[in-house]
Amino acid sequence: MHSVIRMLFPALLVGTFSSPASAYEFYHDGVTNLDANLSVGYGFFSVQRSYIDRPGPTRWQEGYLKYGLSGSTALPGAGSIYGAVSLLGSATWGNGDPGGFTTGRERRNALEDAYLGWKSGDLIPALGKDGIDISAGSQYVNVGSGFLIKGDKVSAGRAVDDGRYDRGGAYYLASRVAFSRTAVLRLGGDTGWHGSAIWLKSNNHLQADTELAVGTLDYTAQPGTLGLTFIHGISIDKRYVSTPSRLDRPGMNTYSIRGDGDAGIPNTHFAFEYAYQTKRSGNDNGWYAEAGYTFQNVRWQPSLSYRYTRYSKDFDSLFQGGFGDRYQGEIASNYSFSYNFNTRIQDVGLTVHPSEKLTVTLMYFNFRTLSNRSTLDLDASELTLYLDWAITKNLQFSPNFGVYKPRKYAANGGNQTGSAAANFYANLMIVANF
Repeated sequence: MHSVIRMLFPALLVGTFSSPASAYEFYHDGVTNLDANLSVGYGFFSVQRSYIDRPGPTRWQEGYLKYGLSGSTALPGAGSIYGAVSLLGSATWGNGDPGGFTTGRERRNALEDAYLGWKSGDLIPALGKDGIDISAGSQYVNVGSGFLIKGDKVSAGRAVDDGRYDRGGAYYLASRVAFSRTAVLRLGGDTGWHGSAIWLKSNNHLQADTELAVGTLDYTAQPGTLGLTFIHGISIDKRYVSTPSRLDRPGMNTYSIRGDGDAGIPNTHFAFEYAYQTKRSGNDNGWYAEAGYTFQNVRWQPSLSYRYTRYSKDFDSLFQGGFGDRYQGEIASNYSFSYNFNTRIQDVGLTVHPSEKLTVTLMYFNFRTLSNRSTLDLDASELTLYLDWAITKNLQFSPNFGVYKPRKYAANGGNQTGSAAANFYANLMIVANF
């Protein structure tokens, strides 16, 4: 189930330049290749209630255009060099989002990818094919399952502190994912023992321009992967501290153990991660466990999944991944903020495949605030229907519809404007890769 959910729209944004369908081959001679890459995305969004002081429904649109070049060249007996450069334009129109990140007047065109790397090929047989992979520059970085780091995705607009944190908007589509400065060393390929050492620096002001050092160690075999992650906070820019938790990041250490696979049981999927943080203000933890089963021989191959997630009161979710990785719920994860600290989440999912090109997923989420002392009470439930239609190999249409029902609202301890009535929403998104 977890792998199926990753096929939904947000995952397409990350994979734009890695898909064969998303590149036009400029040059290829068997040794060197150069590709042109283009991705276009557009979304229309409608929500009945907001989570800022704005009565009535909210309707807005978001779009992005990503364009650039990528390529590689083989070095005789010495692996290969690869790299990419791209620009990304993003915009928001209409009312802006109901979480108060955008105004509808955001427009930005800026550098996204600019990195260079080297892979070892068969140079060191003991480490396997491409057993050494070194890269540096502005690029997307994922660590483990994405529970702690999966790109630099949050893209606020002009609505936050009069534009102080403006990154170009298109907040929901989250098309900006590259960390501005990185150095990445990966050892050991994809099987057996493998690991990484990573340095990254964000230029995302909403993340206080956080700088981190990361290390991972994994073992992968047929039943799945077990891994360890260590993350050390190096620095922040105090001028852009938007929440008190950012002040704890310098010197903060996060340790995690994780697992992912089928444990040797056909048609199943299991995953977990437990993260423990030590910092000046105290210690915190966040964890999840999930299980899923696919009825492989039943029509439409239905998949069922269950996931339990818990975050302690002041857990710092760092650079968590998008939907299908750790964002849970549409309203909850994007606008009402019920999802990644001081909360317990249960979600149940059902996915079916009516055709090779259509995936349908129904998900139910239940959120419970752990401690409402001096905090908002964000107890709520959410039900969402996702459709994922691959119209062609280049064109994807992904609408979703749902309802979010909080227990409280702004006047009695929650944050939904007007009342605690059900909040119905619809999102219509289309993305094209060339």
